[in-house]
Formats: sequence, structure tokens, C-alpha cells
Amino acid sequence: MRHPDPFLAAHGYAAAEREALPADASLRRYTRLLGGPRPALLMDAPPPEDVRPFALLARHLLAAGLSVPAILAEDEKAGFLLIEDFGEANHASLLDQGANPLPLYEEAAEALAALHGVAPPPGLPSWDSAAMSRATAATFLDWWWPAAFGRAAPEQVRVELDAALGAMLAPFAGARGFVHRDYFPANLMRLTDRQGPRRTGILDFQDAALGHPAYDLVSLAEDARRVVAPEVRRAAIARYFAARPGLDRGEFLGAMAAHGAQRHLRVAALWVRLAVRDGKPGYLRYGPLCWGLLARSLSQPACAPLREFLDRHVPEEMRRNPPPELG
Repeated sequence: MRHPDPFLAAHGYAAAEREALPADASLRRYTRLLGGPRPALLMDAPPPEDVRPFALLARHLLAAGLSVPAILAEDEKAGFLLIEDFGEANHASLLDQGANPLPLYEEAAEALAALHGVAPPPGLPSWDSAAMSRATAATFLDWWWPAAFGRAAPEQVRVELDAALGAMLAPFAGARGFVHRDYFPANLMRLTDRQGPRRTGILDFQDAALGHPAYDLVSLAEDARRVVAPEVRRAAIARYFAARPGLDRGEFLGAMAAHGAQRHLRVAALWVRLAVRDGKPGYLRYGPLCWGLLARSLSQPACAPLREFLDRHVPEEMRRNPPPELG
């Protein structure tokens, strides 16, 4: 049976006080350890979670000079890591407490530009149109559709969604680099003793992949869990472009629209899966925000294929959380 006590004792944390941190949508759990050799967090990642991608990427990004948690000890087989504790100045918590969002989002955009400048390690999976199509079908068609329509999605709808996403994302397939995939305030820390891009601590990067960097800027500037004011969104995008002056701004903004449409549709339906399959209905409160972000994305020319698909199959009045009696 898995238990962290022997692992903690082996590394000097047997007597450390333990403080469980709030859980997220994954199976991973984090515990703050107080009174050990140095401030640390225990990552407990039971199967099917795997700590190896986190450890590999942490070492890679640390070597590149970014602020990610150092690995203090590991038991890959058991699924335990001891990692550096960045403290409690989480961007999401700071925003919830009323902090000025503008500097936080600008700092986050600067760190994101630095992250995208790092050569990815070998072996990262692809976050391309095929992978994004599969991920979208796994939430939108497998969970939202039956909850909204009371029946499984027809096979023809699956074929058409795949084609629509492929056509929408194809113009941006040439740009491939390190993509975090969950770059938003809950996964960012403010480190006041560091400067420049290192001022932002980056967490939860274990699902990183090779894809278009616009996906991450959408995750930050069009957050699925909180409203980002238009002026803050513009400032974050401007800071990102200032840090990467060689980018084609027009191409990148088109890529943001296309990748935003895919992400917002997938995540709006993800909340339904978390509610129906995992018994976590609290996530449904983010549904209206995600559907609103999707509507904004669909107004952009780059999103025409997905807009046409939805116009054929999902009337605008149905683009919302499903009725409770079906969901």
C-alpha cells in the first residue's frame, strides 16, 4: 500500500508538520512540509498519474534559467516527489485578494515568452490538430453532447468536428515549440526576490507538449476560470510580443483565435465531464465564461470552420451548460 511516511523519513521530513493544499481537477495531491531540512512540498501522484514527466521537465527548465521548483527527492515508482516550495504568493490567490492584475499578467507574459524561447527536450508529445481534435471530442462529444441532447453524438458529427478543427488549425501547423498547456494564474507564483522572467514561478508543466505557442497565451489572457479585463488582456499580449519581437503579429493573433476556439470548446465541455463523471459540479460555474469566450473567438475569420460546424449542429441557444435534468 502506498504511504509517504518512509519516503519522507528517508529525506529528513519524518517530523515535519503537514499542511494539505487545495486539490485541483487531477489526482495529484500536494502537502506543504513545515519544519524539515528546507521548505518543501510533497507531490503525491497515484496511478495513473506519473511523476517522471514533471521531474524531467523541471530539470530541463531549471537548466534553462526559468523559475520552476527544484526536485529535492523522488520515488518515481511510488509516485512521490519532494519539490521546492515557492510559498503562498500564487497569482490566482493574489488576484482573489484584490491585487492589481496588470503587473501580474505582464510578468506572466514575460515569463511565458522566456518559456517559449527554451528548446524543448526530446520526446515531448505533439499538441497538434489531431491531438487537439481527440481532446475536444473526449469532452465535447463524449460528455457535453449526451448531457445536452440526451443521446450519443452521431458518428458523422465526430467526422465533421475532426474536419472542422483540422481546417481551422491547419494554417498554423508550422509553428512548433514548447507549450505548457495550462499556463494560467493558478499555476503561477510571484517570487519577489527574483528579477525579470524569473520573478514568475511556473508550476504544473508535466503535460507540456510540442505545439503552437499561441495556445499558452490564450490560456493566460483568456482564462477559463476568471474574467480578464480587456485592458489587461491587451497589456499581456503586448508584453509577450515585446519580448518576442520576431513574431508575425498577424499570424500569431489568428493562431490565438483558432487555438482559443478549440480550447474554450474543450474546456467548457470538460466542466461537464468533471461534474457528471467525477462528481465535481462546482466546476460548472465556469461554463458561462467559457461559452462566452468561445463566442468571441468564433467571431474571428480564422475560426470559420468551427463556427460553421457549430452552426450546423448546435444552435446558439444550446451553447451553454446542459440542463441539470440531463447533465
